[in-house]
Amino acid sequence: MSDATGTVISAIVAFAAAVIGAVIAGRYAKHGAETGGRKAVEAALAQVHGQAAVEHWQWVRSQRHQSFADLIAAYAALDEVVVRITPEVRSGGGLDPETGREVRECTLELQAKTSQLALWGPSEANALAYALTRKSVATVRALLHMRNQGSSDTRADWSIFDQAREEMIQAHAAFLQRAGEIIRDPRQPVS
Repeated sequence: MSDATGTVISAIVAFAAAVIGAVIAGRYAKHGAETGGRKAVEAALAQVHGQAAVEHWQWVRSQRHQSFADLIAAYAALDEVVVRITPEVRSGGGLDPETGREVRECTLELQAKTSQLALWGPSEANALAYALTRKSVATVRALLHMRNQGSSDTRADWSIFDQAREEMIQAHAAFLQRAGEIIRDPRQPVS
């Protein structure tokens, strides 16, 4: 074999090796690009989903805080009416229709705000809100019962009212304490 033939064969082998190498490198480059692209898309989707979850959590937390505030305002309105009319009822006075309507509206508003809070949770706050509403309604019922009794000597009935009122105040304090803890906890879960 002559040097020229050896050189040509070497050149052909080198060319074939270069083509084969280029094909193999191209395949790996394509595979690497596809994998890199897939990973980049997965990372972008994860970031978008993560950001969406954070924004959703912040929105739910905001709604929860607003529901807490609305419930507290509804309770305060009902409590104000109860405090205002209790001396009248204790002295044997009746309630005018406007005051009766105000009591009903405040009671219904408290119940509505409690139901609204149930949408946002957490479940422990919901339970405390429902307890607050039950105790408030029981207090209103006891007061209205006393109004219907008139001015007869009903110390036992007034003690029932006083007990219901105390339980209403304690339920309010329990709700306020837990609602405050929830609001102050930045890691409070959405569920």
